Amino acid sequence: MPAPTPIPVDQLQFALPPVHESVADERRHRKERLAGALRLFGRFGYEDGVSGHITARDPEFTDCYWVNPFGMPFKHITVSDLILVDGAGQVLDGRYHVNQAAITVHAAVHEARPDVVSVAHCHSLRGRALSALGELLEPITQEACAFYEDHALYDAATLAAVDADEGRRIAAALGGHKAAVLRNHGLLTVGDSVDAAAWWFISMERSCQVQLEARAAGRPVLIGHKDAVALREQLGTDLVAWINCQPLWQDVSRGEPDLLS
Repeated sequence: MPAPTPIPVDQLQFALPPVHESVADERRHRKERLAGALRLFGRFGYEDGVSGHITARDPEFTDCYWVNPFGMPFKHITVSDLILVDGAGQVLDGRYHVNQAAITVHAAVHEARPDVVSVAHCHSLRGRALSALGELLEPITQEACAFYEDHALYDAATLAAVDADEGRRIAAALGGHKAAVLRNHGLLTVGDSVDAAAWWFISMERSCQVQLEARAAGRPVLIGHKDAVALREQLGTDLVAWINCQPLWQDVSRGEPDLLS
């Protein structure tokens, strides 16, 4: 039997972000990924009561955002449950209320960052723990280096009843970064796709856990500036985040196909 011949690379499958033929197709895609991301967040225990949101900018009405309904468990959300709201928090499409305080922050970030498709913010356990210290992530793992010099600290206590001015201050603190630690509050991430914003939140939450546990065990060894920058350039793009999120999307969409209803 002859030795196997290598398969040409261009014949191997590798998923990349899709190109949409219509606005309707792109809207449906974003809503499907949003419902999937919310279910993943539910699996990982990121929701706390009625707190926590992921938003996705509508591809046609770009100052409007799809978001999870107020008070609905993340694990139960379907595409048809999602609601469309404007920057003032008024519901334009859907059957449910929206968390007015939360949408104020999301709308301010979307307005300040036209490059951003999705914003994620939840009251996850380790993110809140790190935020209570008022600290940023340290470059102690390659995953944490994806955020090196690319996340910010909003160094003020945030209130539950967020007003428009505070939303703008949070957006200003975020600047052009992919993520922010909101002191005494939790984490916020953004991306040029729902998949990217969701992956950055998941990765950031895990990096918070590693930092807290490493520090509890001893003195973490920092990765040097040059290497940390190189790792960020390699691992810190939204495309890499999108790729990293695909196994999670495949798992939740195949295991829970009702989310697409």
